[in-house]
Amino acid sequence: MSEATDMPGAKVLVVGGGGREHAIVWALAKSPSVTEVLVAPGNPGTASEPGCRNMAIGATDITSLIDLAVAESVDLVVVGPEDPLVLGLVDRLAEHGIAAFGPSAAAAQLEGSKSHCKDFLLRNDIPTGRAQSFTDSVIALEYLADLAAPPVVKADGLAAGKGVIVAETHEEAAIAIREILDEGRFGEAGAEVLLEERLHGPEVSILAFCDGRSFHIMPAAQDHKRLLVGDEGPNTGGMGAFFPSPIADAELLAGIGRTVLAPSLAALAAEGRPYRGVLYAGMMLTADGPKVIEYNCRFGDPETEVVLPLLESDLYEILVACADGSLDDVDIHWSADAAVTIVMASGGYPVSSSEPVPISGIGSAAAADCTVFHAGTATDDGAIVTAGGRVLTVTAVRPTLTEAATAAHDGVALISFDGAQHRADIARATAEVRV
Repeated sequence: MSEATDMPGAKVLVVGGGGREHAIVWALAKSPSVTEVLVAPGNPGTASEPGCRNMAIGATDITSLIDLAVAESVDLVVVGPEDPLVLGLVDRLAEHGIAAFGPSAAAAQLEGSKSHCKDFLLRNDIPTGRAQSFTDSVIALEYLADLAAPPVVKADGLAAGKGVIVAETHEEAAIAIREILDEGRFGEAGAEVLLEERLHGPEVSILAFCDGRSFHIMPAAQDHKRLLVGDEGPNTGGMGAFFPSPIADAELLAGIGRTVLAPSLAALAAEGRPYRGVLYAGMMLTADGPKVIEYNCRFGDPETEVVLPLLESDLYEILVACADGSLDDVDIHWSADAAVTIVMASGGYPVSSSEPVPISGIGSAAAADCTVFHAGTATDDGAIVTAGGRVLTVTAVRPTLTEAATAAHDGVALISFDGAQHRADIARATAEVRV
C-alpha cells in the first residue's frame, strides 16, 4: 500500500455524499498533486467534477470502504461525515497502512458523545457552559425544576444534526426530555440526554486544520441555523454562511486559538489520542467571553462551501500534512475576497423532505460565475432531481461582501424546483449578527 505523498499522481478517496463532500472534491480536483478522486457514495455534482468517479458504497460501510481503498491503492482517504469517524474508519485504515484525514474513533468521541465532550471541556478548563447528563427522565425532570432558566436539551449521540432542542420554557424542555428518554425520539442517540446552560450572544464557527499538535485556523464563516428570514423558525443544519464575519476578527481568532484550540489539542495528545483532521468549534461570544457550544470533528456544512472556495493553496498538500504531522511545513494562503453561500432546501425541510422533483437552472447559475455544490440530489433518466432536505448550495466569491451576496442571491434566482426554500437575507442587512 502506498504512503501519503505530495508528489503528482496521487489517488484520493473522499467518503460522503453531501454538499460538504462536493466542496472537498471540487477543491481536490483542482490540485496538481491529484490524478483521480474517488467518492463514496458521492452525488451527481461530484460525478461531474474532472477526474472524479463515484463509487456506490455508503459512508458507514466500513468494510467495503477499506476494501475499496486497498483495491484502488489510494494514497489518502478524506472522511467527510462524522458517523464513519465515530465508527473507527480512520483506525481501520491505519491498520492497513492507509493515510487518512480525520480523527481516530477515540478523538472523534468529542462529537460522538455530547456528554463526553462536555466532560472533556470542563476538566481541561476550556470555557463552556454548565451541563448535566441523565439517562432517567424522572431524575432529569427533578433537576430541570431547580433550574432558574430553561436549558438547551441535547441527545447525547449522533442524531444527524437534529438532536438539539433550544427550549424557550421549562415546559418545552420537559417535553423534549420525555420525548428523548421515554419515547425514543432519537433512538440510541438519545439513550442519554444533556441539559446544558443556554448561552447568549452571537455564534461563530471556528474551523481549524490540525495535525495532532499544530493547527491552522480557517477563515471564520458566519452560519445561519434558523430556517426563516430574520433568524426565525426552527433550527436546521444551516441555511447559508458568509465570509468575512463582522465579529470574528484576527484578535478574536487568536484568542480562541490560545484558550480553546491549543489546550484542547494538548489535552487530547496527553490522553493518547492526538487529533488529526478538522476540529470545528461552535462558539458563543458571551458577555463573559467566547465559550464552546460544541465540538464537531469534521468540516462544517455549509461552512465548507463558503471557506474552501477562498483557499489559494493546494488542499491535498494540507490534508496530507495533517495526516502525517507536518502542518507547520505547509504555507496556507487564503483569498482576501468575500464569499457567500446560500442553501436551497426541499419543501418540508427540516421536518421532512419532498418527493423527488426536477431541478432546472444549475447551468445558468454556473454560467453567472456561481459555484453550485450538490447536497441532496440524484439523477432520474439523466435529469437532476431533489433527493434530500438540503438540496444545493450556491456560492459566489467576489471582492466585497455586498457583491458576493448579490451574486449568490442572483444565482439562486436562476435555479428552480417545486417547493424550494431558501433564505433571502443571507449576508444582507436583515441577517446581520445580533450583538
